[in-house]
Amino acid sequence: MATRGHVQDPNDRRLRPIYDYLDNGNNKMAIQQADKLLKKHKDLHCAKVLKSIGLQRTGKQDEAFNLAQEVATLEPTDDNSLQALTILYREMQRPELVTKLYEAAVKKVPLSEEYHSHLFMAYARVGEYKKMQQAGMTLYKIVPKNPYYFWSVMSLVMQAISAQDEKLAQTMFLPLAERMVEKMVKEDKIEAEAEVQLYFMILERLGKCVEALEVVRGPLGEKLTSELQSRETKSMILYKRLQQWPECNALSHKLLLKNPDDWQFYLSYFDSLFHLMDQSWIPPEEGDNSAEGKVHCSMAEAVQFIQERIAVEDAKQSRPLRGPYLARLELIHRLGARGCREESQLGDPTELIARFFGKFGDKPCCITDLKIYLHLIPPDLHIQFINRLGEFVPLGEAREEGFAFPGETRDLQRHQCMFQLTRALGVHHTLDIHGKLRLIAELKAHYYHGLQFGKSCLKTELQFSDMYCLMAAHVYIDLWTETGEENMVWQCLGLLDEGLSHSPANAQFKLLQLLLFCRLGAFEPVVDLYSSLDAKHVQHDTIGYLLTRYAESLGQFAAASQSCNFSLRFFHSNQKDTSEYIIQAYKYGAFEKIPEFIAFRSRLNQSLHFAQVRTERMLLDLYLEADISLSLEDSVKVMGMSPEEDDIPWDNMRDNRDLTVFTSWEPKDRQLTEEHKRLSVEEESIWLRIRSLTLRLIASLALLIHAPLPRNSDKTNENGVMDNAMGLNLLSQLEQTLQAAAQMAEKPTQYPFLGPPSTRLVQALSSGSCHCQAAALQLSVKLQELETSGLDDSSELQTQICNSFKSLVAQLQEILNKSKGDLLEIKDNCLKTKPSLLENLVFFVETMCLTLWVASYCANILRPLKSNLLKKKKKKKDTNTAMPAVVCGFQELSGSLQSLLIQALEYIRGQETNLTSLKLASLTVEDDGIFIKAAMDKVLSSYLRSLQELGDLLKKRAETIKSLKI
Repeated sequence: MATRGHVQDPNDRRLRPIYDYLDNGNNKMAIQQADKLLKKHKDLHCAKVLKSIGLQRTGKQDEAFNLAQEVATLEPTDDNSLQALTILYREMQRPELVTKLYEAAVKKVPLSEEYHSHLFMAYARVGEYKKMQQAGMTLYKIVPKNPYYFWSVMSLVMQAISAQDEKLAQTMFLPLAERMVEKMVKEDKIEAEAEVQLYFMILERLGKCVEALEVVRGPLGEKLTSELQSRETKSMILYKRLQQWPECNALSHKLLLKNPDDWQFYLSYFDSLFHLMDQSWIPPEEGDNSAEGKVHCSMAEAVQFIQERIAVEDAKQSRPLRGPYLARLELIHRLGARGCREESQLGDPTELIARFFGKFGDKPCCITDLKIYLHLIPPDLHIQFINRLGEFVPLGEAREEGFAFPGETRDLQRHQCMFQLTRALGVHHTLDIHGKLRLIAELKAHYYHGLQFGKSCLKTELQFSDMYCLMAAHVYIDLWTETGEENMVWQCLGLLDEGLSHSPANAQFKLLQLLLFCRLGAFEPVVDLYSSLDAKHVQHDTIGYLLTRYAESLGQFAAASQSCNFSLRFFHSNQKDTSEYIIQAYKYGAFEKIPEFIAFRSRLNQSLHFAQVRTERMLLDLYLEADISLSLEDSVKVMGMSPEEDDIPWDNMRDNRDLTVFTSWEPKDRQLTEEHKRLSVEEESIWLRIRSLTLRLIASLALLIHAPLPRNSDKTNENGVMDNAMGLNLLSQLEQTLQAAAQMAEKPTQYPFLGPPSTRLVQALSSGSCHCQAAALQLSVKLQELETSGLDDSSELQTQICNSFKSLVAQLQEILNKSKGDLLEIKDNCLKTKPSLLENLVFFVETMCLTLWVASYCANILRPLKSNLLKKKKKKKDTNTAMPAVVCGFQELSGSLQSLLIQALEYIRGQETNLTSLKLASLTVEDDGIFIKAAMDKVLSSYLRSLQELGDLLKKRAETIKSLKI
């Protein structure tokens, strides 16, 4: 624990062994050492707190908290105890207790700079901005240092940012913050760049752009030195907001003369130029054009300026900069969009793009530079353009395969870029099947040839020819999606596996393999692939969907639960971590970063992916852990679920997925569009709403299972009405959501192959599981009505319930029937997969679990009703032994459910036998046989694993179905 180095305490020597044990993770020894010390020194408070930390880390939270509170109530002021308690409360995720700790400490030691500083940071952790403002000013009065004063100012800004009432922010908090800074400016007390940055931030938020510009361009702006061209960048932003286009243009022009490769200044230059032209701006006859110097306000000046920059680059002996050449293409693009004739003055865009390739084609960034300007090339010139590029790519003599290869690394990269541009123009997609197979052969030949250039590469480095391999994989995918030939996807997987054997660190190979395995219904190999990507921090939110989307739907429940937990750990640590970033920003005066950190925390809390994994994890835990009637209620309590509360921020949901994570060179008509993204979010939201409502209905059911409401009790009847109303409301919402989902499923969106994956929605609706689950949950409401009315006067209701029982069994049978078939089979010398059958089987298992929970609730209701009826008959000496219809119907339901379970288990056993007997060795594979068969083995193993997990879960349910007897 790093804090002990700062402690000047006579007991430090005694406490040191405990610190060491805690630092090394030996918590039990730390507890023992603390106990020994406390026997000799009962009043050594820090030893008690260190023992609490050891108890907390060994899972004894309650004992740790109680022991810590013994010390906290004494209001300690020694640094050892305070720091140790701070660490403990942070680990317990109770930062609000730290504020109380230091509030007491500063009352006892009112002039302590350190304790006041800790109190301010404690308030910062919990976002108490008003108290932070007061604490900052108190600290400044004790120790008049500028940072403390500006902590208080920043706290006012944060009050403005977090205020619900924007008017209050603009009329009170921000003006007060402005006056506080102005006071320091007038007294000439501004010392640091951070203080100027904060002043700028305040003026910017107040909309006082003129005043902000005066600050930046004046003496205070000279302190803005930490970032290159910080003053100029801020000035540019303000000129744009004030629509001072002459100044914006002149400043851009001036900066481009200094740095002709800065792209943001080119964009500002063009934006301001066209605004000036649209306004027919005329420069003044006398004096400077603007406060920043000469202004370009005509197209002739702009063309001349760009041509001059290019001439300078052409005259260089060293390698030219890309900026001026790209600026020429950007200007042509903008002129073309406006229908201006001047674009011809800059040259033929097809030839200019080819020349750019000639200069920079060996740079990996060349493709991304040019891709956005390929639309300038007329479609009828595409082949001619590709041939022109070939003039810049020196190749050796053609070999036996008929292909010529580059002789050095730079030529290889240039050749790769030419292939990438060819695909981006859509030329690959115009080829027929034989043409594409020939293209794959050529790409693979170049890939194998290029491996010689990377013999000395480390394992963490990529091979120079990897892009050939990746593009060949994309062409295989084209063939698979166009022809449905599954042999193409096996060839693709084999090629990617071989690629990984040469470039183990290639993330694109892994991502594409991950996607293909999931599309084939195999999740087992995906876990290791995703793990090897070593996703960091926010990537758990941006690319985590690739893992969590398929885990549960492919029957790998254990891996799915782990995947969700993996993502959730990141989201749950976000709150604590962001607080630490904010504190560091205050300490180092990075005030402009504080709102960014707050916005980042909010973005993660409102993440669509976060809501999805949280919901799916709870459903998974219920399926895996909750027994029919013994532990469903306990599981729901542990999760802290409340059916009345919906804690998903539907109105502020953020889609943080990175849908461009796959490297792609698709032409514009095949790229992911904004409409695709919008429809994907809509589909994800509807599916999440269905799952969330299902979860809340299960939670409401769990609360009823162990507490059936006795008849004729006013209090319980009242509660029963409340529960019934809540259940009806949730069921109504679920029904409306299913109707909206059905309308969406009628016209399913076809996303690009490398775009967002479709949800389970369409499959769930087609299998019938959604409506079956809704029907099962509807039964619980009807049973509450039966409980209220009793068995004597409810013949019509009993008939309805019996019909529901039969309908439920029929729907379950239909879902099971849709799951039947061979999951894997060898046909025409190829391994065929049917992942949809596996997904339907998963839906059957999920629906069966839910149905059994409902059946358990039914049994709990019917058991006392039947018992009461038998007692009445016994008293009346009624010899009529006929049972009520609902009791007989429920007995039939129990038998049918048991029969369905047996049927499902037999099917699973049969499939396991079939898969085990598949002879993959009998398949004849032409190329890359080892890698292709390895991929097939992974898929086969994954299917067997899925079947095993599904079978184990059904067996668990089959053993407990006996408890349904009434």
